[in-house]
Amino acid sequence: MGPMEPKQLPRTPAEHQDTRQRVRGIVGAPAVRYAGGVLGAIAAQAAEADRTRTVAAPALAGIRSSELLSLSACRELGGREESVGAIAAELEAVAAACASTAWCLWNHLCVFHLYCGALGPGHAELLGSIVANREWVCFPGGAGSRLLGRLDGDAVVLDGPTQFGSGCRYADWAGAAFAVLDPATGRPSSPPDLRFTIVRLDGAGVSIEPTWDGASLRASSTDTVSYRDVAVPVARCEPWFAANRAEALRDPALAVINHRYREDWVGLSDLWLGAMAIGVCAAALDDTVEEVGGRRAIMGRPMHAIAGVQFHLGRAALALAAARACVVQGCADVDARIASATTPDDAAELRQYALSVAALAHCETAMDHLQKTLGGNGLREGHPFERRYRDFQAMPVHINAHEDRVTERLGRHLLAVAPEKF
Repeated sequence: MGPMEPKQLPRTPAEHQDTRQRVRGIVGAPAVRYAGGVLGAIAAQAAEADRTRTVAAPALAGIRSSELLSLSACRELGGREESVGAIAAELEAVAAACASTAWCLWNHLCVFHLYCGALGPGHAELLGSIVANREWVCFPGGAGSRLLGRLDGDAVVLDGPTQFGSGCRYADWAGAAFAVLDPATGRPSSPPDLRFTIVRLDGAGVSIEPTWDGASLRASSTDTVSYRDVAVPVARCEPWFAANRAEALRDPALAVINHRYREDWVGLSDLWLGAMAIGVCAAALDDTVEEVGGRRAIMGRPMHAIAGVQFHLGRAALALAAARACVVQGCADVDARIASATTPDDAAELRQYALSVAALAHCETAMDHLQKTLGGNGLREGHPFERRYRDFQAMPVHINAHEDRVTERLGRHLLAVAPEKF
């Protein structure tokens, strides 16, 4: 599309609502039960959060005072024990308001599920206290992490950096996967003795370095958490299964707090990531439809009358409707397993990944059509699409749902070739 004059969004509340109803009639809308009271505060600070790389305190306080942090916690722990589909809907709505804020909430909900599966029934009291105190959790453990643990009586002393701790500046607890040092050599044991624990972020020796300088999700605090002589009780540590985690959780001999925690957190994170992508893209479609409706192109021709614009918007809506269908079905599959206490198998896990990757691919298609509709003006700093476009770029390349990683595993499964988890 050719150059277009910038235009303030939205035009009027009534016009915006009319546009949203037309868009949602095609691409669908999330049924929100918990986030409704805080969406206004989250949306109001989205542009400023992007500029300052910090989610505003009122938005964080609103989330803490709601029930959002407890959605993935089971009733045994005092949580809401919401369905996977219901959590997806809440995350979609928050992502439409502010993707950085949603990213931090998404990490908390996924990671708390991980805590429950990894720590198990022996730590239910601690996990229940996190729920009761409305505390926020994160798990810095991405590429570049090197956390080592030295046994010292009834404690293990942690040292080293952990990377990509999304939400860590806003959180209270961090998950810590570490290798235990062999006292005889001072080096990690062979084979490695891997363990998992959780650490308070306000404890002595724990520091957060604001290392996230990405163009996407600028306020997500995807920062580095470092440990220096941080002592944690050995009793708070459990074996860490790393890439074999999903397989371990399926073992009926492994006790779990609730059957839902036999579902591996990575598969859930993928489905919820797809839901957030839909939220970001649907909000971008809202804005684009509204903007095009009041624009004129070169020589004064109304934008809405140009066939190319109509094609691109129609294709974007089609792609988003397909993305939603993938996420809805994937969530329904998991919820049915949980309801029937069915343990997932390899095929179920891979199908979960596949539907998530398909949803993200459809969202990529939608964003591409919207960018072509808006042209260069959509890439101007300060334009709503530009921020959403940047934020979305982090979603399909997240390691949990990366197309290359998932499709290779799918192909190996189809060919009966042993998987390479990483």
